[in-house]
Amino acid sequence: MARDYGKLKAKQVDYLTKRGLYGDGGGLYLQVAKGGSRSWLFRFKANGRSRWHGLGSARDVSLADARIKAGDARRLRLSGGDPIEAKRTAKATARIEAAKAITFGAAAKRFIKANAPGWKNAKHAAQWQMTLLGIDQDGKPTTHDYCKTIRDLPMSSIDTTLVLRIIEPIWAVKTETANRIRGRIEAVIDAAKSKGEFNGENPARWKAHLDNLLPATSKVRKVRNHPALPYQQLPAFMRELREREGVAAAALEFQILTAVRPGNAVAAKKDQIDWQAAVWKIPAALMKSDVEHKVPLSQAALDVLERMEALNAGSEYIFPNSKGKPLSDASTAAVIDRLNEHERRWVDPKVDREIVPHGFRSSFRDWAAEHGYDDAVAEAALAHKVSDGVIAAYKRTTFFELRKQMMKGWAEYCGRPVTGEKNVVPLRAQK
Repeated sequence: MARDYGKLKAKQVDYLTKRGLYGDGGGLYLQVAKGGSRSWLFRFKANGRSRWHGLGSARDVSLADARIKAGDARRLRLSGGDPIEAKRTAKATARIEAAKAITFGAAAKRFIKANAPGWKNAKHAAQWQMTLLGIDQDGKPTTHDYCKTIRDLPMSSIDTTLVLRIIEPIWAVKTETANRIRGRIEAVIDAAKSKGEFNGENPARWKAHLDNLLPATSKVRKVRNHPALPYQQLPAFMRELREREGVAAAALEFQILTAVRPGNAVAAKKDQIDWQAAVWKIPAALMKSDVEHKVPLSQAALDVLERMEALNAGSEYIFPNSKGKPLSDASTAAVIDRLNEHERRWVDPKVDREIVPHGFRSSFRDWAAEHGYDDAVAEAALAHKVSDGVIAAYKRTTFFELRKQMMKGWAEYCGRPVTGEKNVVPLRAQK
């Protein structure tokens, strides 16, 4: 015999106040509790006994909606399911998903903390922090907050559109930066995926994904050389530089005399200096080549170190800032800014731009070529990788003794009297 459905009326539901159960048919009941509160129940039998499945308050669930929920429960029973257990499972799943929910910013912080010990140096971790979290190593906001749009979003909501919104505007103008950001986002998402916090394909993946949407870096990257001072002007520049007091000026002088990268100079530590052998040993972890680099130190370079030793006895760094930490690369660039403050003298005439610390490596390279030093020796001094695989396989020397003579000649050239002046001894500015 067919079941009797639809016994209750919507208006009736609103006015029933007497305590009890009021059947609508098909297992659906309106329960009126003491005090007049009303709720919906679905009654079914399991293992020979009646069970009651709550469908919500009548204040929130209408009669029509209650009938739909009851119909869903009946269909679940017909398939062998249990509405009460299904509800418990759904709640548990929701709790698990909520527990696994993590924002991109939180995932990025976790990734940086977990991987920082394996990176080359603190500067590398700071770069990840600046590009992904928008703060520098001192916790201050950066000028460019690239990932601001996704940092507070759940990992599960990060998609290709959001990734493109970050990197596409700078892909053509800051290609290297854009590609690094893309790679870092990809790494954070991959880590979250391993923890079950992200499902599906990584939206920041390049191969077979973003490479279909953006031009290859090789097609958009514009190679721009660092503005460099013609080496012929080095003696005049060094004379003016040596009249400047301060740790940053000394760091720039040391960098020029050793022809190293600015980052290596400002991060130099006292325990890396072998005074007896007059050698600076830069650890492999701090080199782009991942190979220890031994720099022969000229007397002029040693003089800078002796001066710093007397001034900064309390820090492990040779060129520390006021907090005892290494100077930033920007500090040596600021020295050049100050030298150009009143008269724009120190510029690269080829591009009409102010020179930068890194450009002195080009100045050194030009000087070495013009003064008859072998290319291999000069490249070894700059710690450049050998691009030719065959040559690299057979290269077994760093030309240290030849570099020692070359660096001595370079220091003498940098310190020679300016044209038109004889026996000029530059005096440092007095405090």
